Amino acid sequence: MIEFKFDTQLLLEGKNLSDEEVKNYITQNIEGDCLLVVGDDEMLRLHFHTNTPWKVLEYCDSLGDIQDIVVENMERQANGLHG
Repeated sequence: MIEFKFDTQLLLEGKNLSDEEVKNYITQNIEGDCLLVVGDDEMLRLHFHTNTPWKVLEYCDSLGDIQDIVVENMERQANGLHG
């Protein structure tokens, strides 16, 4: 059984972005694990395992333009099915 089943990935484009602020917000407000946020003040790549990917998308959308969104169901993948 996978605790956090959705592998959520995206690119976030904006102005004055802070990878540390994004990490802190997600860590404090959205349950999950394997958080990775890298980039600069205009573009961040985010990777996070969660059961509520829509919360990640809503938050990131409030910061700028999100693109290249991928949400994969890792339980299905573990069972040999498409994500």
